[in-house]
Amino acid sequence: MRLLTGKKNSRSLLNITPLIDVLFILIIFFAVSSTFLEQPGIKLALPEAEETEVQKIEKAVLFISADEQLLFRDKEINLDNLGPMLKDAMDQSQDKSLIINADKGVAHGVVVTVMDIARQSGVQKLVIATEQK
Repeated sequence: MRLLTGKKNSRSLLNITPLIDVLFILIIFFAVSSTFLEQPGIKLALPEAEETEVQKIEKAVLFISADEQLLFRDKEINLDNLGPMLKDAMDQSQDKSLIINADKGVAHGVVVTVMDIARQSGVQKLVIATEQK
């Protein structure tokens, strides 16, 4: 009778291919889902520009519709109470920026008035939203 005195030389292999597949699927899922932006339900026709730069700003977005209605933080406002609302928003904001989404049919004077009120309310960075051609 023969006794087994030596160590057995068998290796167990771990197949990590399914783990890598799941990891890539998770990376793709998070990359795609992180690019969605929440936009309020106001229809605007933005002016077009040849070159645009993507800006990410924390919820300080002002919409100006074609009939010159102002929408800030999902509330309809007028030019009289725009200044105090922007001042409160800029006091809470770290980067003190504002995106202006103005319809291309809005009069130039209205947009300039809004920009002037924004500067007086503490906005340090103004961004005009456009669409790329």
